[in-house]
Amino acid sequence: MSEIHLKINDQVVTAQSGQTVLEAAKNAGIEIPVLCHHPALSNWGACRMCVVEVEGMRTLQTACTLPATEGMVVKTHTQQTFNIRKFVLELLFSERNHYCMYCQMSGDCELQSQAYNHGLDHWTYPRPYEKLEVDATRKYFIMDHNRCILCARCVRACAEIAANHTLGLRNRGAATMISADLNVPFGQSTCVECGTCLQVCPTGALIDARSAYGGREKDVTHTQTTCMQCSVGCDLDVVTRYNRLLRVDGVWDSEPNHGLLCVDGRFKPLYDTRKRVVKPLVRKDGKLVESSWDEALALVAGQLKGASCQGLAACATTNEALTAFAGLMTQIGAPMGRLEPAAPVLGYGVPAKVADVLDADFIIVAGAQPLEYQRVVGYFIHRAADKGATVAVIGDSENALSKRAALTVASAQAGVVAQAAAAAPKVVLVYSVGLKPEVIAALKSLGDKLYFLALDPARNGKGAEAVGLKPQTPMKTDVAYILLGEQPVADSLHVPAGFKIVHAAYHSVLTEQADVVLPAPLWYERTGHVTTLDGVVKPLQVVLPAPADVRDESTVLTQLAALLNV
Repeated sequence: MSEIHLKINDQVVTAQSGQTVLEAAKNAGIEIPVLCHHPALSNWGACRMCVVEVEGMRTLQTACTLPATEGMVVKTHTQQTFNIRKFVLELLFSERNHYCMYCQMSGDCELQSQAYNHGLDHWTYPRPYEKLEVDATRKYFIMDHNRCILCARCVRACAEIAANHTLGLRNRGAATMISADLNVPFGQSTCVECGTCLQVCPTGALIDARSAYGGREKDVTHTQTTCMQCSVGCDLDVVTRYNRLLRVDGVWDSEPNHGLLCVDGRFKPLYDTRKRVVKPLVRKDGKLVESSWDEALALVAGQLKGASCQGLAACATTNEALTAFAGLMTQIGAPMGRLEPAAPVLGYGVPAKVADVLDADFIIVAGAQPLEYQRVVGYFIHRAADKGATVAVIGDSENALSKRAALTVASAQAGVVAQAAAAAPKVVLVYSVGLKPEVIAALKSLGDKLYFLALDPARNGKGAEAVGLKPQTPMKTDVAYILLGEQPVADSLHVPAGFKIVHAAYHSVLTEQADVVLPAPLWYERTGHVTTLDGVVKPLQVVLPAPADVRDESTVLTQLAALLNV
């Protein structure tokens, strides 16, 4: 891109060719009102709030769609543009029920803010409002059509960011409505509950069921941390008030997800109803009873001394905890490993980043279910397919990505995919633990032109790999030390008879069998670091304080090491 120069409000502005007048103005610190525009979405020019005067053009122009050109002279805040914007707002307020006092977004609504900015204090065009439906068929959010201004941000977000194409517009003119699929309730639609539409909505049309009326922007606290629900490592903006989790938002300018979240990252952790472990528990007379940390750690240290031990970690914790765990097991000479399986090593190709999926020409999905786990990667595959990338699925079981695939074959026919991909400029393989040896052999012909992204089923698998934890199954030993974090693998884990020490955040089938249970923090109570799929070490921040008797695993393991004199 080359530099261009234009004048906005008598100020000389330097911009890049290809930028719009709105972008050029924003970079120069000049604010132009918008409603349908959002920086993460394509420009639409529908709301007409960003109209500007341009020297030499007969009519007002929408700044969000008008390319900036060399020598252009622009006026953004004239009496004419003010009058047009106010008129647009008056029409919007007359179209549907925007009685702000009863709206959960009052105080944080973009429509309301623009009304204040333009001096609206009454309805210029009053009318009896037609009662429109409120769709509450989704668990996590509600669609109130009475508050909708038809900016279509949600439609564009569903298509361009999540690439799910659930939302659209039906009817025409004043009868236009947002609809899901072929006008079915949200709860019966193809919506994947990523919540992107909710985050981009400028009014109270899309309502977060948990945080509604929980506090205005001036009342809440924002804390940025890293998602621990899978191994992608998305950035989160966690919103709290009065020691209560309100909602989770994406961070638009972050890597690797650029604001896109999935239902596991945005909603599910806020609705977790599993029973917490909040105090150390020791087994006495066949029952687990509350204990002090001193008593519990002394009992654990006594069992670990001189006994045949095994350490097993579910990689749902921090790098610091995994390092302390591996260090303790090494010092006492105990075999150790991770509970989750690991994706196989290819032995050829170039390691890929998550972002490589977006600009791939040919994407091969083998032995992985990205739309079930690591969903953001699955949405990126959808986006690449929308841009023209060919998707091929290799596997012996049903895969949700097959609906978007040009080619779906069994593992034994992997050579067909390798042949089809041979001419593509950029080939990306997305795979996981289900990758079969015959597929590895068949794709070897692609050599170093193949980029590969191994989806680790462990939440912090890269962190575990860095400290030498490899997949291991429970052995019959005198003592088993199991580090679990929040991993639900506990419910299906079978550990042979012996003394069991379980370090966990929630009660489970395994904790009920344990001899000592040590409480661990939840994702929003943690500090430390995790390593993402891309190999980037990202920080965790404490969003809310942990209960008084819950200690970080790394702290507990360090205390144990001191008790064992190692």
